[in-house]
Amino acid sequence: MNTREAIGKRRRRGGRARGWALGLCAGLTGLAGTSAPPNLVLILADDVGREAVGCYGGTSYPTPHLDQLAAEGVRFDHFYSAPVCHPTRIMLMTGRYPVHWGRPRWGTFPAAAEARTIARRLRRAGYATAVAGKWQLTKLGKDLEHPRRLGFDTYCLFGWHEGPRYYDPLIWQDGRRLEGTRGRYGPDIYTDFLIQFIRRHRERPFFAFYSMALCHAVSDDFLPRPPYGPRGRYDTFAEMMTAMDRRVGRLVAAIDQLGLKERTLIFFVADNGSPHGNFLRTRGRGFESEPVISEFRGRRVEGGKGRMTDWGIRVPALARWPGRLPAGRVTEAMCDMTDLLPTFCELAGVTPPADGDGRSFAALLRGRLDAGAGRDWIFAEAQDRGCVRSRQWKLTSRGQLFRVGDDPFAERLIRPEEETPETRAARRRWQRRLDAIMGR
Repeated sequence: MNTREAIGKRRRRGGRARGWALGLCAGLTGLAGTSAPPNLVLILADDVGREAVGCYGGTSYPTPHLDQLAAEGVRFDHFYSAPVCHPTRIMLMTGRYPVHWGRPRWGTFPAAAEARTIARRLRRAGYATAVAGKWQLTKLGKDLEHPRRLGFDTYCLFGWHEGPRYYDPLIWQDGRRLEGTRGRYGPDIYTDFLIQFIRRHRERPFFAFYSMALCHAVSDDFLPRPPYGPRGRYDTFAEMMTAMDRRVGRLVAAIDQLGLKERTLIFFVADNGSPHGNFLRTRGRGFESEPVISEFRGRRVEGGKGRMTDWGIRVPALARWPGRLPAGRVTEAMCDMTDLLPTFCELAGVTPPADGDGRSFAALLRGRLDAGAGRDWIFAEAQDRGCVRSRQWKLTSRGQLFRVGDDPFAERLIRPEEETPETRAARRRWQRRLDAIMGR
């Protein structure tokens, strides 16, 4: 390294240190009169519906670590996402609905939103930031700086449909392809990476985003086909559920062993419902799809991914923050993915973007479970489809009105011959809301 390069490196290092110090001061000032801002660990499972998780009533798959999170914290009974993964990630990262970004193409991220992401805001508050797992937002091999532009100091990711994500994975880490992945299991690499990040930054606030590969079906839309794995076949959904729960358990155990339990908010959520007919399995030398059927509260439930039903958009969400959140409680507050950005910003003491769609539920995470009832409605979309859902009604962009409620089995379509003054009033009200969001 020559003298000019060395000076530049020292200046960049000094700038980062000053930025961290200023951000931390700003964060502490924003939380004057309260304790220091918490570490934030966000775990986003892929394709895991409520019916698949034990603490929600699922009985098909053992989920002891998720159940323990619920026992030690708060379970959200009305948390909503988009019915598929890409729009959910746009909502989470930007705090806005994808329709406001022109509905970005699959596997892309709006350039205009790069400066306002959740990671950029938290880094402004003095947080060290890391992401590991799935990067739905671009093909990383063509843009290795993309995670950094979105605010992550360090990353360990597989890009959008570039190669295997499970066995013998193709992983990009901090600007280069990770070597030595042959014979290894991707979710272990992602988990180890975040544990090491947390260990390195345990003395300062950090934001660790675990964007899990599990439990997404093995993809068959690129060649060569991904490797089968040690059992000579692809994993089943049941096997993936067990693997997902164990990796969550490893991450939580590491946080506790490092003495960070009381200083760390862990928030687990899924990006959409479970697969319903696109879960690939091997049959001889070929593939076939199989539905994912789960037992839930004594009934059989088919996964709702891609559908605007509660099985597609109403997802599991768990929060643990010992000393702040009571243990073993359930909240009925209605929240959606756009709420995570303003919530984490408030906890970190930094101002969220003024034009966001989300509403902070930070008061709830500070233990005030009676602090409001969350939102009056949520919005979910996938490509050109959308729906708005309230406590009692759901209206789709195709004009279908449903009576809904707490029971996901009770969703009922209102047919034309069943229209009443009550249903017509509900239709008018939520059509206005839907039109306002979708720009019609």
